[in-house]
Order: sequence, then C-alpha cells, then structure tokens
Amino acid sequence: MNPTAAPALPTAAPLPAPTTWTEARAFTAAHSRFFERLLSARPGLEQRLAETWQAPLSHAALAEWLAPRLAEIGDDEALKRTLRELRAYTMAHLAVRDLTGLAPLAEVVETMTSLAEVTVNTALAILHAQLAAQHGEPRGTDGQALTLAVVGMGKLGGRELNVSSDIDLIFVYPEEGQTDKGLDNYDFFSRLGKRLIKAIDDVTGDGRVFRVDMRLRPNGDSGPLVCSLDSLENYFITQGREWERYAWIKGRVMNDQGQTCHAHALAQVVRPFVFRKYLDFGAINAMRDLHAQIRREVARKDMADHVKLGPGGIREIEFIAQVFQLIRGGRDPQLQVKPTLEVLARLVERNFLSPDAVAELTRAYDFLRRVEHRLQWFEDAQTHRLPGVDSGGGQDRARLAASMGFAGWDDFLAVLDDHRQRVSRHFEAVFADPEGKRPECEGSTPLWQGGLDDDVAAAKLTALGYRRPADTLSLIQRFRAGSRYQQLPSQNRERLDALAPGLIDAAAAASQVTGAEADETLARCLAFLETIGRRGAYLALLQQYPLARQKVAELIGASHWAADYLNHHPILLDVLLDPRLTEVREDWQADWTAFRAELARHLADTAGDAERQMDLLREAHHAQVFRLLAQDLAGLLTVERLSDNLSQLADILVQAVLELCWGFLRQRHRDKPAFAVIGYGKLGGKELGYASDLDIVFLYDDPAQEAEEIYARLAQRINTWLSSRTPAGILFETDLRLRPNGDSGLIVTSKEAFLEYQLKHAWVWEHQALTRARFVAGDPALGEAFEAIRVEVLRQPRDLASLRDEVVAMRQKMRDNLATGTDTEFDIKHDAGGIVDVEFIVQYLILGYAHAHAELTGNLGNIALLKIAADLGLIPAPLAEGARRAYREYRRLQHAKRLNNAPKARIAKTSVAEHIAAVNALWQHVFTAG
Repeated sequence: MNPTAAPALPTAAPLPAPTTWTEARAFTAAHSRFFERLLSARPGLEQRLAETWQAPLSHAALAEWLAPRLAEIGDDEALKRTLRELRAYTMAHLAVRDLTGLAPLAEVVETMTSLAEVTVNTALAILHAQLAAQHGEPRGTDGQALTLAVVGMGKLGGRELNVSSDIDLIFVYPEEGQTDKGLDNYDFFSRLGKRLIKAIDDVTGDGRVFRVDMRLRPNGDSGPLVCSLDSLENYFITQGREWERYAWIKGRVMNDQGQTCHAHALAQVVRPFVFRKYLDFGAINAMRDLHAQIRREVARKDMADHVKLGPGGIREIEFIAQVFQLIRGGRDPQLQVKPTLEVLARLVERNFLSPDAVAELTRAYDFLRRVEHRLQWFEDAQTHRLPGVDSGGGQDRARLAASMGFAGWDDFLAVLDDHRQRVSRHFEAVFADPEGKRPECEGSTPLWQGGLDDDVAAAKLTALGYRRPADTLSLIQRFRAGSRYQQLPSQNRERLDALAPGLIDAAAAASQVTGAEADETLARCLAFLETIGRRGAYLALLQQYPLARQKVAELIGASHWAADYLNHHPILLDVLLDPRLTEVREDWQADWTAFRAELARHLADTAGDAERQMDLLREAHHAQVFRLLAQDLAGLLTVERLSDNLSQLADILVQAVLELCWGFLRQRHRDKPAFAVIGYGKLGGKELGYASDLDIVFLYDDPAQEAEEIYARLAQRINTWLSSRTPAGILFETDLRLRPNGDSGLIVTSKEAFLEYQLKHAWVWEHQALTRARFVAGDPALGEAFEAIRVEVLRQPRDLASLRDEVVAMRQKMRDNLATGTDTEFDIKHDAGGIVDVEFIVQYLILGYAHAHAELTGNLGNIALLKIAADLGLIPAPLAEGARRAYREYRRLQHAKRLNNAPKARIAKTSVAEHIAAVNALWQHVFTAG
C-alpha cells in the first residue's frame, strides 16, 4: 500500500471534553453498560467519582485508599470484599477518564497495572502474615525469612495492562527449607499461592478483582503452582522452549518484598535464558513459527476482526518489538526494557527500524489499544473482537465509532484498516520467510545436493561464470563429505543446506562486482561456512537475509584479508544488515561523535565488569573496522580518508581504555589522571592501516610523590587492556619501544624527564620519530605541553652536513636489512625510491629547517609537508610534486596488497618505474646536491 497514493482517510474528531460531572457521567454511561451497572450496584460510588474524576488515580492514591481499611480486614472474605471495592472504584473512575478522552493510553495502562500491583501486594502481605502465624516463617539456609516472588508476565510485566485483562502470574520462592514450625517451604508457598489466587480471582457477590492465569509457569497446568529459584533455572536449561523466552521478556517481580529481596536473583536466572550472549537470529524463525500457529488458529475460528490476534493487530506490533529484543538484547542491555513502545523507540535510536516505521507502529499501537479498551468497556469482558451487525451489534458499532471520535462505523473502519495494513506491511518486512517468497536458487540446489551428473553440474557452474568448474564441483563434494559438515547438528545442517545454494549463486554474482574469480570466492565462502557451521544463529541470519548473503560473497571475494577478518569475527555479519553500511557522509566527524557516545553508553551499562567491557571495546572496534572495510572495497574511501578514520577510531578507543583503567585502579590520588598517551609512527602520522600496531609512549605531569608508581600501574593496565586476547579477540598490538631509553627505559616518563631526554640524550632517529608523534588520549593540558616540547625539540638548530650523514647512514642500514635487491621486483616500502625514502626526506627537511620555518613542525602528513617544503623553496616544486604522486600511489598499492594478504608489498619494478625515478631524483637533490 502506498499511503501517498491512497484517498484521504477520515479523521477522528476530539472527544467532547466534559466540564461537569453530569456531562462526564452521561457520556461514559452511553458507551459502557458495565459503568452503568457499577453505579447502580454501589450507591455511594457516584458521589466519590463526582469528587475525583478529574484527576488520575496514581499507585500512591490506590494505596492511600486501602490504608485505612486494612485494619478492618479480619478474614479472607473481608479481604476479598475490600479489594473488589477498590477495583470497582478504580474501574469506574478510569472508565470516565478514558471514554471522555481525559486519560491518554499511558495513564490507562499504568492505572490498571497499579491496581494489579496494589491488590496483589496487599493480599500477599496479609495472607503471608496469616500463614506465618500458623506455620512459622519460611526460612533459608542462612536463617533469613523468605518471601514469595510474584512475577507478573505479559502486559502486567510490561506495565501495559488493559482494562479487562487477565493477569499472568508465576510464583517463585528463593530456596528450599522449612518454616519455624517444620513445614516445608514448598508447602508453605503453595498454600500461600492458592490463597492469593482465590483472593484475587474468586467470583463473589462483588465480582472478582482479576482473572488469574498461571499457565505460563514451568510445565503449565501440569506443573507445580510454585517453584524454587533453583528448579526454575534447571527448567530453563533442560526444558525451556522458544515461546517461553518470548513470554519471559516481560517477566517482572511485582511484589514489594519480592522486588527488594529476590528480583536481582531471579534476573540472574532469567536473563541468560531469554537474552543470549550472541546475536540470536534463530529467534526470527522461532517467532515466525509461533505467529504462524496463531494465524492458523485465527483463521480456523474466523477471527479476522480480532484487533489483538488478527492480521495487523496488537500482537504483530509486540512481535516486531520482541524479536529484536530476543536477537539483540543479550548484547545490548538497553533493549531489555519491557514496554512495547519503549522498545520501539530504542530500535529507532539503534537504526534497526526507521523513524517512519516506528512512527506508524506507534500510532497503530495507540489506536488499536484504545479500540481494545472501548470494546472491553462495553461489558467488562476480555474481548478483542469488533462487534458484528446482528444481536445489537450495529448499535455497539455506532457506540465504538463515536467513542473513538468518528462520525460513523465506515469512517472508523477505514482508519482501523489503514493502521492494520501498515502494521502487516512492517511485520512482513521483519518476518517474511525468504525461502517462502521465491524458489531460492532452484538451479543451484541440485548442484549443492549432488543430484546431477558431474558433466551436467560442471556445465551449470560454467554457465554461472565459474572458470574451473571441475575443481569447484570437487570442492563442494568434499565439503559435503567432510566430517565437519557431517557432524553438524541436524538443524544446523538443514539451515546450511538451505543457504548454501544461494552462496553458489552469490559467489558468481559477486565476481561481476569485484572482478575476483567466482571459484576462489566460493572457496572462501565455504571456508566461512565451516567456521560458523555450529553457530545456528549465524546460519539463520544468512538464510533470513539474502542481501547479507550477497554482501558476504562480495566482501570475501574482493579481499582475502576481509575473508580472514570475517572468519575470526563472524559476529560482524550483523553489520551487513545496517542499510548505512556503505553510506559515506561528508560530515564524518559527526559519525565518530555518535560512535563515541554510543560506546560510552554501552560501557556505562556494564560498569564494573572489566571482562565484558574489554569485549565490548573489541566488538565495537571490529564492527567499525568492518564498516570501513566495506566502504573501502566499494571504492568509497581514499587511502588517506581510510587512514584518518582508522586513526580516529584508535584515538577514541585508547581514550576509553585510559578512562576505564583509571577507574579500576584501587589507589588513585586524584579524580582525573595527569597522564597522556602519545602516538608515534602510523598512529602518530594518522596513517593507520587495518592491522597496524600502535606505537605509543606514556607521559605524566604530576608532582605527587607516588605519581610515578601509580602511573606505571596505569600504563601497564592500559597496555594489557589494549593487547590482551579475550573471547572477542584483540584490540591492538602495541609497541612501547619508542619511549626514552627504549626497552630498558621506564614504562612512563614525566614531562620534565621527556624534555631533558629529547634535548640531551636522544638519537637522531628518535628525533625523526618525533616528527610524526602526536597527543592521542588523556589530559589535554599535558597534550598541549607535549606538543610544545615536540616543537621545541624539532626546531633546535642542527648542522645540516652532520644531520645529512646520520639520516643517510640510518637509511642505508635499513636498505641493507630490508630491501629486495632484485632488478625486476620492487618492495614498495623498503627499496630505494620507495615509501621510506619519502619519509626520510621529509624528516630530514623538518629537522634541518624547522628552526627557521615553524610551519614544518605541523603534523600534517608527508604529502602536505612536501608541498610546504617546496613552497618555502627548500626543494624544487616539480621534484616535490613527483614525490607526492609517488607516495600517494605507493600507499594505494601497499593497501591493495595488504587487502589480499600479500606477505610483502612487492610489485614489478617496471610498473612503478616513473615513481621510483621521481623519488630517487628528490633523494639525490636533498642528500647529494649539497
């Protein structure tokens, strides 16, 4: 459906805002027979409503209403009577406010949830005290008195209770044991649970408070009414089913005592069952199957007019929200919230759903829930079906339309259908079965399954674009005959068999995009399937998202390094689902600002858990590197822009690590450390590649006596956090050898000692390294001080002849050890006329002339500094331009080699002869002309 092309929908008129109780009463009674019966049955109720109807009923107001009546409750009958009187008052009050439009949906569901909490908690407290007086307090192994945790499920757990809802409860007690008088805790809490249900659910002359549904407990109706925390955990591990994970998303300890004592313990048991540590894309299939069962039941009972379970109904909105929670909630605690609308809002923040989609779902949810309530106000019945036209249904239709602000039924129905169509469209976008939409890869399925003669199979592979069909067919056959494939769990093998034919086609299609051979791409794809074969969630993701499958083939085919990276970090498959994956914005700094904020939020969510935070840092780093890799392989980034981004990423992560490590130090003598991380080499020059080490030095500026010892511990911890291997991999390899005195020097250096070393003891090569150094993280004031030291050292007057001799000698030593020395092959980095020559030229010019030209000390990169040197007349402009072009091309070639895991960046010398000559010419001018 295209909303822009559809005819204009009718609009609802605002409900008439009553100004007097008489107006409010009349309008409410006209739309609720239940309300009229309440007033008739309780003569004093109308007077109370006339005094209070204009203000919401809060949780505190309900408790305040009960407080003076508690002392009068002497037995179970009195308890039931009091609770039902509160329910009658609350329902009548809420009917007035809801039906007259005074109460938004949020107030309605919160009031109903508060009513459930207040009545259940009141009954629980009174009944527990009665049983304890008779049988003694139940106690745990430590002798502490125990209480029953009442877990609210479904809409009660999500604080979304409707106006005629059941309440789904589960009773959990902390541990086995006995009461003071020898009764087993199980028996005590079983009796308590039964009496609590009767207090709330029994139908008396005053009605009931809520219908209580206990079927969500372990083993349902056949299971015990109450269970211990240990037995619940064992049930989850051994018998817990997928639909129970869905149900427990909203599980919430709702009673006061239980919340204080047991909510945390219960969460420790429930959370790993509901929210998996990995990205659980298998949940899509499970919830799709559950929804299909509901759809079949709806069709069987002719429930198309059911606003909850019918197509485009409330349940589909809930499923959309909750499937993302099941998939991602284990890795993103912010998605473990319970209210549906709050989940949807957070999905927008994380770009899992578009703002437009969530806006439509939110409007539909509000509309459908209000319709649901108006249907239930008719008779206080748990109904979700629209009224028919027979047996008075026509009159109810008119009432329903009017209560929603519409002139008539047809206008109301048009808007309702529009909302439901939009919900169905979004539901299908999330849950559509990719194998059901089209006969996926019909031609390649026989290839995978081995149902073709070898000659026929080879011909089909050739037609797809495979150049070595016999080899590729043999590869497929070996894969299927291999032990890894044969030993897969049956469900995983079924998933792999469903997606592998698609990969055969995807590898062929990828070759048209990347230029790589389809045969090699498929070989890498099959190696990747071996890596993830036992992780059903990853197989489910590729099965569910054909576009992700295609993107995997393209990335793996384009770069051997990308294939290795994905094999080491298959969790990055999730990144492929982001529609912004290959979106490069001009304001890329804004993206890093957003990344920094999101990283800080995730780290704050896991405060105190060092192991999880180390993994989070690695996962965030891997995801960002993978995004950049995808953009790079798509040709959207220059090498310079890529390096800028990788360097910015490193800066952010080093700063985060520094802050976390300082927080974990037990002995801290100040709130923020007077400490800085200095980057050298590629980090310092903002020329990081995908797998570059970090050359770093640690400085401090703190007069405290214990400063050196504290900062040494901090530096060591930072290095450990950066370079340790965790289950999520490694963050960065680090190299600390550029600090004063190298490996024999202290791990941290004071600002003063660093300055003294640089001025009095440093070698020329250390001053060369300083030309590319910069402040990376820590105290900005110390960063400024370091930059001042760097400039001071670089601008020291030097004897040009002596400097020239030392630089040339150092370069020759490197050539002797690292150059290829062949006539036909050229090492881009180390051979004469290569990258290192350009770097040495620039470093010599800085050290030799910065005393007269301060602009040479800027950390601007070699290409920019060559131009500055030419503009200053230090080198001829044509020679500078030739070296600039060469350096730029060398970096591009070096990068391309690394993407395909070339052990060394070597190419045919003839292919870059012009660039070699340009660099050699500048070298000769700089180091021999004088």
